[in-house]
Amino acid sequence: MAPPKGPSQKTRPRRWPRFLLILVLVGTGLGMGGAIALAWYASTGLPSLAVLHEYQPSLITKVHADNGQVMGQFYVERRILARLTEVPQHLINALIAVEDTRFFEHPGLDIWGIFRAAWTNLKRGGKFEGASTITQQLARTLFLSPERTFRRKIRELILALKMEVVLTKDQILEMYLNQIYFGHGAYGIGSAALTYYGKGLAELSLPESAFLAGLPKAPSTYSPYKNFDLAKKRQEHVLGRMAQANFISTDLAQEAIDTTLNFQRRSIERVAPYFLENVRQHLVKAYGESMVYKGGLQVFTTLNIELQRIAEQAIQTGLRQLDKRQGWHGPLRHEDPLAMLPEDPSPDLPEYGDILEGIVTEVSKEEATVVVNGLIGTISLKDMLWAKRRLPKDAPVMEAKNFPITSAKQLLLPGDVIEVSLKSMRKGKIRFLLEQTPRVEGAIIALDPRTGAIRAMVGGYDFERSQFNRALLSLRQPGSAFKPIIYATALDGGMTPATLVLDAPVVYEQEDPGKTWKPENYEKRFFGPITLREALRHSRNAATVRLLEQVGVRRVTEFSRKLGIRSPLSQDLSLALGSSGLTLVEITSAFGVFANQGLALRPYTISIAKDQEDKVLEQHLFEPRQVVSQETAYLITHMMMDVIQRGTGRRARSIGRPLAGKTGTTNNFQDAWFVGYAPNLAVGVWVGFDDVERLGKRESGAHAALPIWIQFVAEALKSVPVQTFTIPEGIQFVEIDQKTGALVSEPTSTSTTEVFAKGTVPQRPARSTANPLDFYEFDQLEQ
Repeated sequence: MAPPKGPSQKTRPRRWPRFLLILVLVGTGLGMGGAIALAWYASTGLPSLAVLHEYQPSLITKVHADNGQVMGQFYVERRILARLTEVPQHLINALIAVEDTRFFEHPGLDIWGIFRAAWTNLKRGGKFEGASTITQQLARTLFLSPERTFRRKIRELILALKMEVVLTKDQILEMYLNQIYFGHGAYGIGSAALTYYGKGLAELSLPESAFLAGLPKAPSTYSPYKNFDLAKKRQEHVLGRMAQANFISTDLAQEAIDTTLNFQRRSIERVAPYFLENVRQHLVKAYGESMVYKGGLQVFTTLNIELQRIAEQAIQTGLRQLDKRQGWHGPLRHEDPLAMLPEDPSPDLPEYGDILEGIVTEVSKEEATVVVNGLIGTISLKDMLWAKRRLPKDAPVMEAKNFPITSAKQLLLPGDVIEVSLKSMRKGKIRFLLEQTPRVEGAIIALDPRTGAIRAMVGGYDFERSQFNRALLSLRQPGSAFKPIIYATALDGGMTPATLVLDAPVVYEQEDPGKTWKPENYEKRFFGPITLREALRHSRNAATVRLLEQVGVRRVTEFSRKLGIRSPLSQDLSLALGSSGLTLVEITSAFGVFANQGLALRPYTISIAKDQEDKVLEQHLFEPRQVVSQETAYLITHMMMDVIQRGTGRRARSIGRPLAGKTGTTNNFQDAWFVGYAPNLAVGVWVGFDDVERLGKRESGAHAALPIWIQFVAEALKSVPVQTFTIPEGIQFVEIDQKTGALVSEPTSTSTTEVFAKGTVPQRPARSTANPLDFYEFDQLEQ
């Protein structure tokens, strides 16, 4: 008989389940602990989600011209904020269908989506479908780096789960639509619609929306400008997913697929770069770089785009003409003509006025054949004759020499790379002009004297070459352009346009022992006693120095400050000849006071600036100040009208309008100015070299600056009704003798009508005992 089984034999089989249970529990605990530890490690240093309630994406600051047109933008990311209510439903559906079909169902992490993507990728043998939800993508974009690590993925999941707790689905979707990158510099769906279609969100069709929804996965890969076929396939995939998700029918999907997509790049034309840079600098100084580049400001300026284009054209034309008078620098370089010919000639035709590089392929006596961007044209001998005056590159203008030219072969050789511009295109024949980029610089500024609004500004020949704004920052001697301020001071002190001043030789002792100063006139002769009107009309230096001596430097300085001139002024008689450096905007604005009947208004560029919430940050306030009497302003204006009618600015008579102005030329023709105005427009032009060298023989204000002024003003006022200068009540017109400035009882051959402020009309004098001829004889002795 077998012995009975002990207790140990009976219970042994029951220990294995218990052991397994313990093992599972321990393993589960370790796994959960490891998961918690991993989650803790991955979540260390995660950003606070409190900022999501104050979410503010980086937005574009837009700068508008006076008509509301966008003329410039400042941004880090080009983004236009769009509210979810502004986004078409078919665009939202397209995005959800292709990026996250269960977006409105999952809590930020889509487990079924992960399994589905894994199964799809396993079947197709690669990574064809992702499992990141829209919330995950937003978390990654807002808070994480693009590195591909396991830790970053865990952090992304944790952030997504947290975001779903603190934000609604609509908030997440709106953030995503504004934050995500769509390619070609477009951040956010609003910017993408403009970038690819040139339209707003409300105008997007289903096919267009499906295309945009397919971009975030790989914006560069699916760019229609780089890979149209791939972009089209991606759009078809999006439409297919929309049909699968029952957002649209298969028939509608096919109809959308068959629809032709018309892409239209919409770019903001950069106009007025010097003006725009001045606005940018002001905004950065006032509000900081972050606000300017990310804050989505709306800045409305005073710039008139049409006047700006006229100003830029006038500066380019005038400086090119002056540069040609200075001399040709020769070809840019010499190349093999065959090597320089493009393999794929550009079909784009050049614009009139553009300077382009071309290569000479053939030269005859009468013309040269040139290839420009694949286009073959010719330059006739007469269109290159200006190059007979040769000036070595970087040499002073005065070293230029003239050479007789009878053949194009004396100027050009095959292989010469030169600059040209388009002259004409007729019956398939293209003709070019020989050109060169000017070394000389210039600036122009135009403002409305009635408001101070700056309407046009050009600070140099080419902003890409030099960003220095010569219209606002360059301190240059104005020469005779400063004289009207001296004469206006005299008028303000009780003198009249008929007051006599002596234009005769005079010698002044200087501070340095043994040194003297003898002011001379442009004509190298003197004219005796002359009226203030004639002295200003013909810009008599000696007479102006005597007038300044009589009026006083201190009074002229004080009067200048009233007009808005802030630059330091010489406290000696050289001030009469414009020896103190001024900016172009200073003197133009000062002349604007005369145009505006003595009312001074500060020049300004920004009318109003608002933040993205439409809160006004700054707004220009009009604060006119009567700094000069209406009578004085009219008297000096009338005298400067005579400068244009019969004086140094007489070329401007061709405009055929009431205009006033003054030329300015400094010693050795280093600076050329013309500053003038109509009742509704004050314009100043400066021409010179940055390193202060001579412009050339006789390149005065009348020759170098006035043509630019005329071209601009004639075109700017073409469509504006003619306005005359308002005559104040305190002005009288009387007949005087031109020589003596005295009243005459009746008009004679030597009399003229003169203007006076009431109370300053001269009395009828006795016969003059002085003989003006004495001064001419003295003048001749001095010669």
